[in-house]
Amino acid sequence: MSGRYKAYPEYKDSGQKWLGNVPTHWDVLPAKRLFRLVTEAAEPNNQHELLSVYTEIGVKPRKELEQKGNKASTTDGYWLVKKGDIVVNKLLAWMGAVGYSSYDGVTSPAYDILRKTKAFNPKFYHYLFRNAIAQQEFKRWSRGIMEMRLRLYFEELGRISMPFPGEAEIEQIAHFLDHETAKIDLLIAKQQALIALLKEKRQAVISHAVTKGLNPNAKMKDSGVEWLGQVPEHWKVASLSKLFNIKAGGDVNARCFSEEQDAKHPYPIYTNANDAKSIYGYTSRCNYPANTITVSGRGEVGFAVYRDHAYDAIIRLLVLNPTGGSNGKFFSYIINEVIDFRVESSAIGQLSTQQIAPYRAAFPSFEEQTQIAEFLDDETEKLDELGLKAEAAISLLQERRTALISAAVTGKIDVRDWEPVEAGKGSEVFV
Repeated sequence: MSGRYKAYPEYKDSGQKWLGNVPTHWDVLPAKRLFRLVTEAAEPNNQHELLSVYTEIGVKPRKELEQKGNKASTTDGYWLVKKGDIVVNKLLAWMGAVGYSSYDGVTSPAYDILRKTKAFNPKFYHYLFRNAIAQQEFKRWSRGIMEMRLRLYFEELGRISMPFPGEAEIEQIAHFLDHETAKIDLLIAKQQALIALLKEKRQAVISHAVTKGLNPNAKMKDSGVEWLGQVPEHWKVASLSKLFNIKAGGDVNARCFSEEQDAKHPYPIYTNANDAKSIYGYTSRCNYPANTITVSGRGEVGFAVYRDHAYDAIIRLLVLNPTGGSNGKFFSYIINEVIDFRVESSAIGQLSTQQIAPYRAAFPSFEEQTQIAEFLDDETEKLDELGLKAEAAISLLQERRTALISAAVTGKIDVRDWEPVEAGKGSEVFV
């Protein structure tokens, strides 16, 4: 923990392995002395807000996240929830599906509703219960014959010993965490917004280069393709079937297969183009040469990867082998960012060789294709590096957020004298 925060003057053994030492003046009490189980059923034909608890975001109205679950046909008999209650998903509590409700409403009888028995701020326990240290203890007390069916009933949760710093100190810690985590969350949101902008920039750079070229003064013509619009006058337009031999990857030959790469099995077998590096295994015989493209026929349909070395592929991938005059890297950019494959399927989206064949693309000479591909390699590398830095910053901020919460709710840092710093007064987030 950063030296920005001091420790308490004295500590004692909490008697609980998961808590370790706690400040000397803190009590350690079973949860049943802090919360009671509430089972107040909603009246028939009620119009209460339907709430759910999620591992990542805590308690939210279901209508705000309709894709997260099924819509209830009626909430008659559901448990009433009051603002300040703690909602616990018995089945997923050990994975973080527990949280403070900022809303009045109702929730499924499959959840437990905990209501405080003392005059303290329950947000303190929201932070504690959603932290990894408490989740490990929740898992230890959960009951079930297999991990994914574990349930934490209130009978067991109520027996878990919890830190109780006192009402005034709990209020201070909750206020501190509300303030500091909000600042960290804001920084995370800014990094996420940056990543979104970088993705938009990347797509725009690629789209412009592979449809307009690199010469801003080039004369343009109508491509004859509605979605493509105008292209440089000297470019040609043709279907993918005219530019590539298109095949579906074949089944793996067991006699030539190895899980590990060695001198006898040097060629990778690619399985799913959603991940450019996804390798099924290795083979002694390759069916496809370098300068070809694999396109995902299932899953993230249409995702293309340029392959600069010989390889094999299994049937979920389509392989585009240039017939001549085509730079595979150039066309992989076109397939990923310009062509919109429209897949008609009632279940899993699938793309066949017949479906991909008629799609048309505009292209210049091989030399200009190569020039554009090299330009895009350089530009996308720069943008991807910035994206990776933003993702690394998010990971660091999330780690710091978790560490800060854990330190505050278990008494490893003393924030009794903490006061929020006004904006513009030199405040900084603990990172």
